Amino acid sequence: MNKKYFHQWGEIKTSINNDKERVAFFSERDIWIANLGENIGYEEDGKGDTYSRPILIIRTYGKNMCFVVPLSTTGKRGYFYHEFDGHTGKMSVVLLSQARVIDGLRLRRKIGYASENDFKAIKKRLRNILGI
Repeated sequence: MNKKYFHQWGEIKTSINNDKERVAFFSERDIWIANLGENIGYEEDGKGDTYSRPILIIRTYGKNMCFVVPLSTTGKRGYFYHEFDGHTGKMSVVLLSQARVIDGLRLRRKIGYASENDFKAIKKRLRNILGI
């Protein structure tokens, strides 16, 4: 397991939380770069100085919260992954086992979207994994 830098992430997280004037207008099927942070154990971390990575928005909860799945460009295969074209210039892999709710303050910029067919397939796989 890689070394974790929780203190550095804590400073960035504080800054993100204090940016109350920032408003992101997001929708289901959008792909955004989001500050996911430095997380515990095997939870998916963000990367780089801002601890960010691409995410796919699965469901919105009002204007401030959304249910997302992190994305990767590393070709992963298996039950917990789904590859698709996110119209970002690269093929994306959805990390279905890492789905979570985040605040819209974590969203930095929109970079793509999932087609309706890909989005339906991803939601179906997610329902199967979650048993709902």
